[in-house]
Amino acid sequence: MTYGFETLAIHAGQEPEPRTGAVVTPIFQTSTYAQDAVGAPRLGYEYSRSGNPTRDALQEALAALEGGRTGLAFASGLAAEDTLLRTVCQPGDHVVIPDDAYGGTYRLFAKVAQRWGLDFTPAKVSDTDAVRAAVEPGRTKIVWIETPTNPLLGIADIAALAQVAHDAGALLVVDNTFASPYLQQPIVHGADVVVHSTTKYVGGHSDVVGGALIAADAGLGAELAFHQNAMGAVNGPFDAWLTLRGIKTLGVRMDRHCDNAERIARYLDGHKAVAQVIYPGLPEHPGHEVAAKQMRRFGGMISFRAAGGEQQAVDICNRAKLFVLAESLGGVESLIEHPGRMTHASAAGSPLEVPADLVRLSVGIETADDLLADLEQALG
Repeated sequence: MTYGFETLAIHAGQEPEPRTGAVVTPIFQTSTYAQDAVGAPRLGYEYSRSGNPTRDALQEALAALEGGRTGLAFASGLAAEDTLLRTVCQPGDHVVIPDDAYGGTYRLFAKVAQRWGLDFTPAKVSDTDAVRAAVEPGRTKIVWIETPTNPLLGIADIAALAQVAHDAGALLVVDNTFASPYLQQPIVHGADVVVHSTTKYVGGHSDVVGGALIAADAGLGAELAFHQNAMGAVNGPFDAWLTLRGIKTLGVRMDRHCDNAERIARYLDGHKAVAQVIYPGLPEHPGHEVAAKQMRRFGGMISFRAAGGEQQAVDICNRAKLFVLAESLGGVESLIEHPGRMTHASAAGSPLEVPADLVRLSVGIETADDLLADLEQALG
């Protein structure tokens, strides 16, 4: 039987615990497991780095929500990304990345992966021809995209870029953190691997750090699972349980995030203190039609450029009260930040440097009128 998203979010991988009938997946807070005989672990569990029932429940739920064959949970989004790179790539290989990627992703490529011989080329992922031109046949192993991108909210055509990657013998990897699996399922459009920082919308409550990989192919999933165990960057059972709890309300939360963001984007679009609003839900956004094609709705993230330049952007962030000045995103509470000085400071001076007058909002699920009033006073 085929189930809807909200049903899968509550039930996939989360059957009642067989011994006690507990409806909620227990926290198996253990490092090791008794074995019935030498080499005969019960249900295959022998050590919690290699396998833990709470983490397994989360991994099954992630695979179901993204329509993949294998889901894997990690200690952070960057731990997931690093495991993926070291599974798929070798020294001398090449990767195409977004030219406005998340700052931590850029740092991983530029400061870590490049040191062991992995080359990369930034490209504008909203321009399919630009990505095609950046691919190096025979060397490119991954076309890595975000859609929407962080923080400039560019929209990539997943199906078109899957074709570009596959024509070159490469994998298409999609960071789906901004959209969440509720709004977008990249595997349906041809992606090979989906990446998440589950810290964000999937967890949804700003109380846990985590990451995930979901593979479309079972063989690749098995390779990634081997490296997950061998490299060891797994999340603990309590972190897995918190993330699993967040998943249960993902659909209803995302609808409220989108409701609020759409109102705020329209408000900002007519404000004299704002030079440009960047939100895929606005018809004038260059990726609006593609986003409408591959997303259920347009998300809870908004970026805008302050008409008065960098100092005004910083002042807006400092004056906000209900919008908390903090990094990260995707929680139930609204956040505001200055990417150039905060989340994307590592990209300063690089081709991925973000505009100094940019402000990024993670719109939460509070009462929309209260959020609008706070922005009104912050904008001055």
